[in-house]
Order: sequence, then C-alpha cells, then structure tokens
Amino acid sequence: MQASMYERLGAAAGIKAIVADVVEAHMNNPVIRARFLPYRDDPENLAAVSQQLCDFLCAGSGGPETYTGRDMVETHRGMNISAEEYMAETDDIMATLAAHGIDEATRNDVLAIAYGLKGEIMRV
Repeated sequence: MQASMYERLGAAAGIKAIVADVVEAHMNNPVIRARFLPYRDDPENLAAVSQQLCDFLCAGSGGPETYTGRDMVETHRGMNISAEEYMAETDDIMATLAAHGIDEATRNDVLAIAYGLKGEIMRV
C-alpha cells in the first residue's frame, strides 16, 4: 500500500519545513517578492499565514490537521494574480520540494493539485 501524500511530504514536520522554505523562496523570487517581503516586517502575521498554509497542506494531503481558513477564491479575491506570478509560485514550490528530497511522483501529484487550484487563485 502506498503512503499517503501527507506521509510522502514528511507529515506535519516535513510540511512545516517545506512551507518555510517556499515562503523564503517567494521572498527571493523577483517576480513575486513584492507580495511576500512585507511579511518580514510583520512576523506575527507571517507566522499566522504560514500556519494556515501548513494546515491547508496537511489537511489536503491526508493528515489529521484541520484547515479552518478561507477557501482559495476568498483568500485570493482582489489580488489579481497573473499567470506569470502563478507560474513563479508554482516553480518555487516545485524547486523546494526537490530540495527537500521529495520524490518525482509526489512532486507531480503536488503539481497536479496546484494546476487544479489555478482557476480559484488567478485574477479572482
């Protein structure tokens, strides 16, 4: 029996480390860093947003955590995220997963989910 995506991502601890590195990658990505750099000046908000993302990924990948945040449409409403920004975020996620040693099949599963959410996130 194949491990759940949650287990393949390293469970809660692995997902937390991945999220931290994805956020850092976003802050360094010239295409999207303007959206993320303000979080450096607001560590409490950064921690809250990071925890929400962890909960979202944990719950969505089969973990026991509960996500209580807004849905993707509401979360991204009015942000006018472009295709270039969406691709930059996706590229950061994929590179971070690879850097964490996540296998190709799991990376492809995450990529499929990211593309499945695209319509809920871009220019909503």
